Amino acid sequence: MNPHSSIDDASLESAEFIRQRWNHAPKFAIILGTGAGDLAEKIAVDVTIPYAEIPNFPRSTALGHKGELVCGQLAGQPVVAMQGRFHLYEGYAFDVATLPIHVMHRMGVEVLFVSNACGGINPKFASGEIMLIDSHIDLMFQSSRVFSNNVVHGRAIVRNDQYDQQLIEQAIRCGRQHNFPVHRGVYTAMLGPNFETRAEYRFIKKIGGDVAGMSTVPEVTVAGQYGMRILGLSIICNVAKPDVLSSTSGQEVIAAAKAAGPHLQAIVVDAIERIGQEFLQN
Repeated sequence: MNPHSSIDDASLESAEFIRQRWNHAPKFAIILGTGAGDLAEKIAVDVTIPYAEIPNFPRSTALGHKGELVCGQLAGQPVVAMQGRFHLYEGYAFDVATLPIHVMHRMGVEVLFVSNACGGINPKFASGEIMLIDSHIDLMFQSSRVFSNNVVHGRAIVRNDQYDQQLIEQAIRCGRQHNFPVHRGVYTAMLGPNFETRAEYRFIKKIGGDVAGMSTVPEVTVAGQYGMRILGLSIICNVAKPDVLSSTSGQEVIAAAKAAGPHLQAIVVDAIERIGQEFLQN
């Protein structure tokens, strides 16, 4: 993003560029985290735009992130999906990392599905399972710096939970219907890019975290200010055992995330189908 451009100017330019390539007003957006990009293959693609072509978009450098914006149809609805996100640990400022959320708002998005790969803290969880984010703990300490006067784009800044309870309940029912486990719990956001130490795992568990990751909270913070309905989906890629801590590789994380892909897809498609019907009725 041009350092001399405001977030409003930058997001407007980006949105207008995307509209030239794909003239739709999607109500749904999906952020696909590490290893979860296969969901984009279920979209009936109209156009795929590399981030490098979109004005002001940064580059996705994290392992397992393709760096493409996929625009098309899913469950009969126009959707825009990010195959890869931007992390603060990649060196991006908060405004730069969350630029796509501002762009999505300009495109008409009302419902955001945001996924991530995470480390399990709760011993009841297992690798390859999905946790629906009920609440989060922000240990990045970045979100409050970008807003002045406690107002952003005319909306008062709200620090209460911004995850849609109706979508969470619906996702749990979807898991039961398709016979796969779905948890709900607290996501703990760490700046990264390192995996947690033995002491940090114990600390996160003590303060109430069920999983730990390095993303999601910045995007949710901005999406919440726009009043988007948000469903956060954490794919558990390993479960911490502080007393017998073992190393974790990026490839292991990707493999576990891919294993959860069909379940992630089922939850998102089910939600879009149901909400799509609500839009038609209204």
